[in-house]
Amino acid sequence: MPQAPPPEDSTVESSHPSRRMFGRIAYGVIAVAAIGTATTYSVRAASAKGDLTSNLTLIAPAGAGGGWDGFARETQQAMRVEALANNAQVVNIPGAGGTIGLGEFSTMDGQADTLLATGTAMVGGIALNKSPVGFDDTTLLSRVAEDYDVLIAAADSPHDTIDDVISAWKKDPKGFVWTGGSAGSVDHLTIAQLALLGKIPASDITYIPKSGGGEAIQTLLSGTTDFASCGFNEVSDQIEAGRVKAIGVAAPERIKGFDDVPTMSEQGYEVTLTNWRGWLGAPGITKDESAQLLEVLSKTRDSASWKDALDRNKWTDVWLTGDEFAEFVKEDTSRVEKLLKELGL
Repeated sequence: MPQAPPPEDSTVESSHPSRRMFGRIAYGVIAVAAIGTATTYSVRAASAKGDLTSNLTLIAPAGAGGGWDGFARETQQAMRVEALANNAQVVNIPGAGGTIGLGEFSTMDGQADTLLATGTAMVGGIALNKSPVGFDDTTLLSRVAEDYDVLIAAADSPHDTIDDVISAWKKDPKGFVWTGGSAGSVDHLTIAQLALLGKIPASDITYIPKSGGGEAIQTLLSGTTDFASCGFNEVSDQIEAGRVKAIGVAAPERIKGFDDVPTMSEQGYEVTLTNWRGWLGAPGITKDESAQLLEVLSKTRDSASWKDALDRNKWTDVWLTGDEFAEFVKEDTSRVEKLLKELGL
């Protein structure tokens, strides 16, 4: 991974107007420079009027092939197959845990035909990069789905349970080498939460960040690292093939089709951090526009195409909107910031 939700009036006012204005200018300049001539994508210069589904731009604030990109393209596909949007396009604006895309998005005042994918990685990106823009500079729409991290080791590892891992880890906290996504990512934070539950200082974690599950597995097989925390859907095929051993999944229940992989919770470790994903609307859109966007997102979520996407990607439906979504974002932000502090990041 290259990096780390509405009340009735779903645009949340920022208590730091100067910070927000600086962020919009600075991040707007960075994002425009980053995407260059690609600004010909279908982001219109003014607020869309009428039927917003005639043209929708879905921004994935990460590079092609990543988790956000996959989430955005699965959404695009479901919208097209179910005829919920006539022309849904995906645009990638990668960088800084999603905050480059967020910064550009915060300048799109009133552009109701554009959505930004968000999630746990953006929560971490905002905190880790001390982003001058945040969720307050957008319109919160919905949390849609989440996936879970899984703790894996080489197939011949002597460790079979979380207790085995914690016991060995305590004997040499800094000598145990972990890997996963970028520093401050969900993978990194999952390991930090596990360390704290095992009474191991998170600051003692030795962590080698990688771009994704494939690279992480290579470090396990070469003996460069001892354990990895990765998104389940990134490594499920390798678990199934027996190349790596799954020790525990950070999910409330076992993953369908992998019933022999126990959860961390049932092993006595309540690792609650999940990799959730959802959608933000642009700042300054009207209540009617917000309602239209929520309607198309809701219909997409209820469609057979999206249910198929959930099954294929081992995602879980966690639909949440309104005040509950806003409260969830506050709680998730607090939890992530605490873990980053424990990690010394």
